[in-house]
Amino acid sequence: MSNVAAPAEAPVRDHVFHRNLLKKYPVAVRAAGVYIFDSDGKAYLDASSGAVAANLGHGVQEIVDAMAAQAIQVAFAHTVRFETPVMVETAGRIADLSPDGLETVYFASGGSEANEAAMKLARQFHLDSGRPGKHLVVGRWQSYHGNTLGALSAGGDVGRRTSFSPMLAPYPHVSAPENEPLESVCPHLGSPGEQFDYIGEFEQVIARVGAENISAFICEAIVGSQQGAVVPHPKYLGRVRELCDRHDIVLIVDEVMTGFGRTGKNFAVEHFGVTPDIITFGKGVTGGYAPLSGMIVHDRIVDVIRERSDGVFRHGYTYSGHPVCLAAGNAALTYYTDNSVLENVVAQGRYLREKLDELQARQPRMGPVRGRGLLLGFDLLDVRGRRHITSEAFNEMAMQNGAIFYPGKGRIDGIRGQHLLIAPPLTIQRVDIDLMVDILEQTLTDVDVDVSSLIINERNAL
Repeated sequence: MSNVAAPAEAPVRDHVFHRNLLKKYPVAVRAAGVYIFDSDGKAYLDASSGAVAANLGHGVQEIVDAMAAQAIQVAFAHTVRFETPVMVETAGRIADLSPDGLETVYFASGGSEANEAAMKLARQFHLDSGRPGKHLVVGRWQSYHGNTLGALSAGGDVGRRTSFSPMLAPYPHVSAPENEPLESVCPHLGSPGEQFDYIGEFEQVIARVGAENISAFICEAIVGSQQGAVVPHPKYLGRVRELCDRHDIVLIVDEVMTGFGRTGKNFAVEHFGVTPDIITFGKGVTGGYAPLSGMIVHDRIVDVIRERSDGVFRHGYTYSGHPVCLAAGNAALTYYTDNSVLENVVAQGRYLREKLDELQARQPRMGPVRGRGLLLGFDLLDVRGRRHITSEAFNEMAMQNGAIFYPGKGRIDGIRGQHLLIAPPLTIQRVDIDLMVDILEQTLTDVDVDVSSLIINERNAL
């Protein structure tokens, strides 16, 4: 018998460039309803709809069938040469859901692409209207519009911007509005009664850089990941609309996260009675079954492109209007209607809010609950005498307990502050909400019981 040891098996090389190369991810092998199952059989309640995209839950056969049928019929037809029936039908249905005047839809694949297209369209609109100086996009701090360079330039996510700041366009930014006092999070900001003049700040930026240089203002109607479902004052967007009208500034409202029922309306701007010039969308339009995004454009902009640009929008993507993705979107729109999804959002959103408010009353680490529909959030607070925990570490603990939330940070100034976004599929029912809140409560309790492996190093504590 040989005494020579058998050679050890070489470790299997992972060829995936993961978001975090040092992290070991669970392997998702199945999903159904509001649950995802990993290769070990563990179930996770998807309390964040992935990245707030899987709005209709997992395993909707009607969407899968529509995609398969379209792939057989016409899998790809470049929009420079062809239109397809599914593109025409889906655009018409989206226009029917949109505020009056927004009648024309341009398709892309992801939210970043949609916002890039919107900013370029605003520029071309001004250029072809005889206002060539208008090129700047005013964005807001603590906002997110995508990771491509133009979208990142307009966005106000300090963490994402820092490494690439030399590459970003010098777009001006204003503060994102607050409708809740930050007193419990950041005492130095003053009393809850003090109101910062957000509109006045926007006016100052216009005066400083010159209205003749500003092409567009971009914002989220209800701020998603960067602030955790912050709802502005009811009059805020109306005042923004007035300023944009006065100074010939295109108003772009980013509804990539909030569109298609997430807040209980087709689009979040409906809560405020405001009609933007451009609405961008993505994520929920297909329920996460395929990458599809786009922009819905007001007639006044479309008319200029048609009449003064030889009808040509000087922009394009290879996969714009991809038939299979559009089939997913079209089937998802049917599912939203046939299954009364918006009505479910209103009912279950109210129930979830009540459950979270009750939990917040007995959990000192929870700040006040905020948001609309099934886009809710709260600040994850430090408690005197207890250890600090990041929202990311908190979410890792929640996953061990069987639920996935959407962690965020930087709500105070782009760096400080931890928050959690709760955005389950819009089809969720009470029994799953009860379990989700139970897991949230268990995790809040666990934070102060066993956090040794998840607490960030004290020198990085915010």
